[in-house]
Amino acid sequence: MGFRVLHLVRPFMAILPEIATPDRKVPFNQKVMWTAVTLFIFLVMSQVPLYGIMSSDSSDPLFWMRVILASNRGTLMELGITPIVTSGMIMQLLSGANIIEVDYSLKEDRALFSGAQKLFAMIIAFGHATVSVLTGLYGSPREIGAGVCLLLIIQLVVASLITMLLDELLQKGYGLGSGINLFIATNICETIFWKALSPTTINTGRGDEFEGALIALVHLLMSRKDKTRALKEAFYRAPLPNVMNLLATAAIFAVVIYLQGFRVELPVKSNRVRGQRGTYPIKLFYTSNMPIMLQSTMTSNIFMISQMLYKRFEDNILVRLLGVWEPMEGSAQLFARGGLAYYLSAPRNVTDALLDPIHTVVYVSIMLAGCALLSKTWIEVSGSSPRDVARQLKEQQLVIAGYRDTSMYKELKRVIPVAASFGGACLGAVSVLADMVGAIGSGTGILLCVTIIFQYFEMFAKEQLESGAGLEGMMMAGQ
Repeated sequence: MGFRVLHLVRPFMAILPEIATPDRKVPFNQKVMWTAVTLFIFLVMSQVPLYGIMSSDSSDPLFWMRVILASNRGTLMELGITPIVTSGMIMQLLSGANIIEVDYSLKEDRALFSGAQKLFAMIIAFGHATVSVLTGLYGSPREIGAGVCLLLIIQLVVASLITMLLDELLQKGYGLGSGINLFIATNICETIFWKALSPTTINTGRGDEFEGALIALVHLLMSRKDKTRALKEAFYRAPLPNVMNLLATAAIFAVVIYLQGFRVELPVKSNRVRGQRGTYPIKLFYTSNMPIMLQSTMTSNIFMISQMLYKRFEDNILVRLLGVWEPMEGSAQLFARGGLAYYLSAPRNVTDALLDPIHTVVYVSIMLAGCALLSKTWIEVSGSSPRDVARQLKEQQLVIAGYRDTSMYKELKRVIPVAASFGGACLGAVSVLADMVGAIGSGTGILLCVTIIFQYFEMFAKEQLESGAGLEGMMMAGQ
């Protein structure tokens, strides 16, 4: 065998930390325990502030990525899962495009590919941390000093390494699902919970108001004599979270759960066992939440680059074509007001959408077309294309009822690309709707949260079925 790109990783394999694969099947209650421990560590890291920060009041270049990348500004989880997700996506695309040759049937290739992802993630974490510190995200490097700058970079890189190991711990089978999905869903649920029940008071010019929408509703009803006006303010107040935002969030949750049930079930039969039949389900969300995650990551990176360039080269015509940024009233956070970035950003509410129909039409078109195209592309590089599915069914000696082995691929090709494209477009449409009606956590965040929770529900049901332990079995085990 000749030289391959993966062989470059071999010298680093000895120093890359790794979680050992369990030598026996991990019991369900232990999986739940390790998942809870992982979640606890993530929540602690999300609240522990970085040592050495002088200021974090400036505009946040990662503002649009925080929710979907489980990131919390100014804490150990500053980078969130960004290095892991970016590394994983790039390596998957390189492997799917055959730029990096990987034979997943070989144990060594699987180990080298996993090692390459880890190494790449650590390089990304170091690069991201260095840029963040040196561009003054935590205060001027001259004022902070070289020693504290180095300490900040070390904290961010070590936190990324811990996050990566927690993800690997769950993926190796010690816990449920993956750390990435767990962290994203937790971060979004935490945001929604905080916006609903936050006891923090904020002065909006009309006096102190509670940030949490439900607490504000109770407070306004109790403190105001005019109950009708109090209800109107609780339901429609701005810019703080209001009850309509919560209702919109609940409605989007219901829509996504409803759409999760749409599927085409292809009847399959076994060539090995006579009379054995089943179904092969092809869901509407065939590629799950991948299209919306890819779309959001790409647009968020454009926002970040455009914002950083605009700060330094405000008068450059090419920079202004990429994006013109202005702070929102009463906030240091910059928002796009022109250029490509403006048309890639969602209208903040229905009123904005109606006042600028060109922006709305362009944004909706980009979202729907982008999600559909990314979904169709992802099935080709992720091993879930019609040809891949046909090969998997053939290896299991299964055929679609009424079709021969040779014509099975044609039937899958008729169904799978349509499900992927239409499902991706539906995800884009729901995300657009959620952003326009003011759902908490952004349309992308809610979609990711619901699809991940749904995956966990299916995983939980599967684990219970395999262990043969229902609710009674769990209760007996706990006694």
